[in-house]
Amino acid sequence: MRGDAPLSAVLPFFVRMLAKGFDKIDVPDGHVIPRPMANRGVKEHLARGEDFLTWLGHASFLIRMGGKTVLTDPYLTTYAGPAGLGPKRYVKSGLSIRDLPEIDYLVVSHNHYDHLDERALERLPGKDRMTVIVPLRLGAFFAARGFKNIIELDWHEAHDVEGLTITALPVVHWSRRSGFDTNRTLWAGFSIRSAQHHLFFGGDSAYGPVFEEIGKAYGPFDTALIGIGAYEPRVMMKASHTTPEEAVMLGKDIGASRVVGMHWGTVMLTAEPPFEPPERFMRAGRSAGYTNNDLWIMAVGETRPLGPGWPSNR
Repeated sequence: MRGDAPLSAVLPFFVRMLAKGFDKIDVPDGHVIPRPMANRGVKEHLARGEDFLTWLGHASFLIRMGGKTVLTDPYLTTYAGPAGLGPKRYVKSGLSIRDLPEIDYLVVSHNHYDHLDERALERLPGKDRMTVIVPLRLGAFFAARGFKNIIELDWHEAHDVEGLTITALPVVHWSRRSGFDTNRTLWAGFSIRSAQHHLFFGGDSAYGPVFEEIGKAYGPFDTALIGIGAYEPRVMMKASHTTPEEAVMLGKDIGASRVVGMHWGTVMLTAEPPFEPPERFMRAGRSAGYTNNDLWIMAVGETRPLGPGWPSNR
């Protein structure tokens, strides 16, 4: 939520969200894969040496491409806020931190608490060997927490390694970690490209004309991970988060063959019903010409191969 929404909308929103914080969330059957099964799925795909995608919840994914393992936006502990405050997850992360495979690249889109989880970073092993890729001016946060290999990227800058190219791309969002650092660090989405696959990770974003520009300059993409939740009330969220319908439009703009809905089903951040986003996303996607197989609504902990088709390991 950016600071330009009217107070008449902001105050009722916070009162409503405070009340929702005491509600019990009814999680549908099948939304979360049991951790032993999720862990087994990751290990099986690693053993087969194939590219895959595992949803850990919200905007956190394990991505295996080009022989490298990438972890995005690791919000993996309980609260999206400092010191045990803030919204609380109603489902656990798909894998426990101790069960994560060895991470080659940690890719973080911006510094909001539901994308940059300090408690998870403290417990993350391999800080001396993994490479952290972040937007401009966010590197010092990781250096102060023991990470040794940090790459800061401006929009349109790329980091090339054997088998993988990671490029920071502009998105429509903002940054703030405290009340005094608004927009002091950059925010970004990312292109992740190997010889076999081209993936777009949207981080956090509203909809805008920049995505048509990205499609022309960097597209097409085989797979796009795009936020479909945290969109109500629109007067507050339209400048920061896409609706499910806008997520589909974004996917079309960048030339994505497959769109994966993320940023939903994990933590109550905004006012829409928590399991409304996938229904609207699937409906909008079909109307836009995608098939059901091109529109992925994953279970938390689910792994799917990033080949031309699937089924998953569910």
